[in-house]
Parts: sequence; structure tokens; C-alpha cells
Amino acid sequence: MQAEQIEIAGFLSQYPPFSHLPQDTINNLAQTVEVAYYREGDQILRFGDPIHDLFVIRTGVVEVYRRNGELYNRLTEGEVFGQMGLLVKNQVRFPATAVQDCLIYCIPEQYFEQLYTEFEEFADFVAIEDSARMRNAVAEQANPNDMTTSKVKNLLHSEAVIANRNISIRHAAELMDENNVSYLLLEDPELQLDEDSDDGRIVGIITDSDFRSRVLAVGLDYQTEVGEVMTTGLSALDHNAYVYEAMLMMLRNNTQHLPIVRKQRPIGVVSIADILHYESQSSLLLVQSIFRAQNREELAQLVPQVQDCFVRMVNEDANSHMIGSAMSVIGRSFKQRLLELAEELLGEPPVPYCFVALGSMARDEQLIVTDQDNALILDDAYQSDLHQGYFEQLAEFVCDGLNECGYAHCSGGIMASNPEWRMTLAQWEECFSNWIDNPDPKALLNCSIFFDLDGVWGRVDWAEQLKSFIARRARRNNRFLASIARNALNRTPPLGFFKDFVMEKDGKHNNSINLKRRGSAPLGDVIRVHALAIGSRAQNSFERLDEVIEAGILPKGRGQDLRDSLEFISMVRIRHQAIDIESGNEPDNNIEPETLSDFERRHLKDAFQILSNAQNFLKYRYHSNRSGESL
Repeated sequence: MQAEQIEIAGFLSQYPPFSHLPQDTINNLAQTVEVAYYREGDQILRFGDPIHDLFVIRTGVVEVYRRNGELYNRLTEGEVFGQMGLLVKNQVRFPATAVQDCLIYCIPEQYFEQLYTEFEEFADFVAIEDSARMRNAVAEQANPNDMTTSKVKNLLHSEAVIANRNISIRHAAELMDENNVSYLLLEDPELQLDEDSDDGRIVGIITDSDFRSRVLAVGLDYQTEVGEVMTTGLSALDHNAYVYEAMLMMLRNNTQHLPIVRKQRPIGVVSIADILHYESQSSLLLVQSIFRAQNREELAQLVPQVQDCFVRMVNEDANSHMIGSAMSVIGRSFKQRLLELAEELLGEPPVPYCFVALGSMARDEQLIVTDQDNALILDDAYQSDLHQGYFEQLAEFVCDGLNECGYAHCSGGIMASNPEWRMTLAQWEECFSNWIDNPDPKALLNCSIFFDLDGVWGRVDWAEQLKSFIARRARRNNRFLASIARNALNRTPPLGFFKDFVMEKDGKHNNSINLKRRGSAPLGDVIRVHALAIGSRAQNSFERLDEVIEAGILPKGRGQDLRDSLEFISMVRIRHQAIDIESGNEPDNNIEPETLSDFERRHLKDAFQILSNAQNFLKYRYHSNRSGESL
């Protein structure tokens, strides 16, 4: 190597992800590197532009932005950027600008791909392990909810614990123990305050750490006034500040506890542990944990984190599409890890296969209350006498594992463990053809479940092939569309003649409304009929609706009404489930109208009325007399 290349190799070997690579690999890599120079203010990457290099900062500082212009990261010597663009369609996902004069090493795409393929730690670093996680990262890109948008008040779990600064050290310790806190805010009741001042009398804080270093370590008398060992000159943060502001203030002041105030009065204290716990609820980290689990038992231990993640997104005001997408990615990740474990246990599959998710997971609309709907597509070379045993064991391993992870067995048996739903690709196409050509009640019931499908493992292109087959076949069959439209009228909204709510009368959930069965599900049915009529291959209800609106088959404004209705009903349902979880109750889909605000009750009736109108339009547009008419 030339002297310059030796210098590059020496530099790269100091920083991850290159520091984990063999020296020979780094030496070879150094010979492929091209050097670029950018002046301060130069835009290095623009959103959407093609990208074919991984960038490594040799000198200078680069700022990376989100698509909306918000600062995402600030990088300096030895750090890399551009990897997400290389992993996602070779298009820049995060624009980058030089904020100082920069010398950049550019690693060509082909060498990046080679490193990504050959070295696990390199792949972990740049992509967080696999495609499912990358999908989640892309979803996260569209989701602005992180430490920069979440308020610090969401981290408070209890009211501030305050005591007189004149109490003894022993008494202070007793108060901390009684309240199960690691701090005590101390006030001076004799402090003179201005009449117009909102400032409180808090003058200091004592923590567990102070007890170790200032009391036990020096053998201080326990009857000493706690005010003599407290920390003074406290900094505090308003309750409407953001989580990242709290973290920065704690780092700046080198403190583990930060009082949170409203109108200058303390309402609680945030600790470093609270922030670390908050970050552990990230959906990205949860998916990371799923793929690190070594067996079904470790996967099952992650169930509480799924609920924490769900509640966090609700508290951050994520919309239903964001929450549904994130929970679906988490569900797919459980499936994918279970299938990896199953193949490790059973060996390589005898013929290729595709594990398929059905229903809400396939639509990216999964919430916290869900069962499992899945199936297997097998290679046409499948032979029952030779291969049945393997796929039976694989399906049972995965379905039982999902049940242990909170995805209950399907009561209707729509699972890959059911031999009926393990078919070859050719058999599936024949099955869908029969359902479409002979739409009897059982076929229509199956259509409402199986027409929402998504490949999660193996030959996922087969799932895409089936979706394309269904779209082509259903679109040109008006008799089928009329039948499935009638089927979509079976679940009516819970509104009486005078527009009052009609309650469930099934005993367990008496005097409640099932928002899934009477709201979001029939809305999804209506949207699916229109999507099939235009040959849409989209799966998510909102994305299907976009294509339906674009096709112009709905009266003006009805498409947006359907969107608003679906979003409102979904969010009432989501918030209800989050409240159940936070209250320690088992979450469900049943709401009691008296627990809703006047605003929610009024708009829920509006949403149900939109659903009723949409069902009436289905009767008009797809009735059987229109068979043969172009739709």
C-alpha cells in the first residue's frame, strides 16, 4: 500500500464499525476509499438524491437532518453517515450538511455491501440487524415522536416528596424509605417570600448518593440536621420542557435528580433512571431485544415491554397509523425470530416456504389486543408424505411461541398449525379463485380474513404474487364485488333510530360498545371493497383509501370523511386500551360511553354516522343489478 492508504487504514481501524474488521479487510478497504472535501455550509446529501457511497468523517463536523428539516444528529471525526440511504433504495433518507470544513472518506457501495454481507457486527452497526428492523427504522423516520417531542412531565410517576430542612438525617432517611424515593426535596419554612412571588421555599435536595458520601462515609451523627448535608443551588425544569432538555440539564450539572416545577412549584423529580427506562420503551430497542432473544422463554419475557411501548406512543400523541405500523413491526419481529429459532431446531426446510401474516398485522393496523392469524405458502414441489412432518412441527413451534408472547391462538383456527392453511402456491391460487368465483357465505368470511396478507419470512415474494393475483381476479368479477359488499353490511354501527348509542348485551361487556367489531372493522370492510374494485394491492386501510380517493369512485368529500372517521374511532379505541394498561386492567375493545367526554361522545356518533352512510353507498354502487357494468 501507498503511504496515504496506510494512513487511511490506520484511521479506519480506530472507529466502529471498522474497528471490528480484520486488518487485511481494512487494508483492502483503504485502497478503495476516495477522498472528498466540503467547505463549511456545503450540502453533502440532499433528501431523495441517489446515493452510492458510505461517508466517513476524517476531519470536520457534519449535521444530519430529518426529512422535515429537524436536526437529527451532529457527527464528527470517525463517524459515518449515508448508510440508511444505501440500505433503502439507494436514496438519501437523512440530508447532511458540513458545518465546518470537512475531509470525507467515501467507501463505494459495492464494498459497503460486501462488508454488510460478510461481517455481522458491521451489519448490526449500520442496520440494526435485519430488514424488519430497518422497516421499523423507516417508520420511525416518519414518526417525529422521540426525546425531542415528548414532554418531561410524562416521566413523573409520583408527587414531589418535600420535607423541612431542619429534620434529622435519620428522619430524612425514614421519609425516603416510606415514600420509596431516592431523594428528598428540602424547604425552609422560615424563608421570607415576596407576596407576588411564585417561588417556593425549596432550598436543597438530599439523595441516596449524598447519604453514602456525606453521612456514612464520614461517620456523621444521624441526629445532624439534614440541611447541613443537602445540595443547594438547585436547578429545576418546567413541566412543559422536553425530555432531551432534562437530559442535557442533568449532564451539564452532573446531577442524577432534577426537580420538575409548575409555576415555580415542584411537582415531581426526574432521575437518570427514569430517562433510561423511558428510552428502553423505544419500539426500535424492543425489536432489537426480540432479535437477541435466544429462546421462546426470553421472547415471552419481553411482553411487558410491548405494552410499555404501546402506552409510550399513545402518550406521545402518535396517530393510529404510526401506532398500528409500529405494533405490526414488533409482531412481525416476534414471528421472524420464532421462525429463525424453529429452523435452528429443525434444520433447513426441505422445500422453500413463505410464512404469511393475515388480518390486522398484514394491514399494519395491529394494536395491543390481538390474536394470531397466519398461514403457510409451500413450494409447489411440496410432497405431503415427505415434508408434512417438518412444516407441522415448524408451525406448531411458531404458533405456540406467539401464544406465549401475547398473541393468542386464533379461536377460529386461522393458523399455520392448522393443516387446512398450509398449501402450495398453486393450491392457494386455486383456493382464492374458488372463493372469488363462488362467493358463498363461508368463502366471503374467508375473504375478509385472507385478503389482507403479508409475507413475513421466507419467499415473501410469493405473498406479493398472491396479492397481485387477488387484485386482478377480484377487480373484474362484479358478482363477487356485489357479494363482498353485501357481506360488509353485516356489522352495522351502534347507532339507534334517534342517533343514540346501541349497547352490547352479551353479559361480560354489558352496556358497552365494541369499537373494533362495530367501528374500525366494518370501516375496514367498506374500504377493502372499494380497494378490490379498483384493483389496489395496498394493504393498510389508509393507503387503500388514498388509492380509492385517487380513483374517483367516491362522492366528493366522502373519502376524507372515511379517513377522519377511521382515525377518530381508532384513537378512542387506542387511548382506551392505554388507560386500561396504565390502570393495571386487562385491555379490551369495549368502551363505556359514560366514561367519554362530551366531545368524544359527540364525535363518535358523527363517526358512526359516516360509517352508516358509507355502507348505504356500498348498497348503491355494488348491488347485483350492476353485474357486468364497469365499476
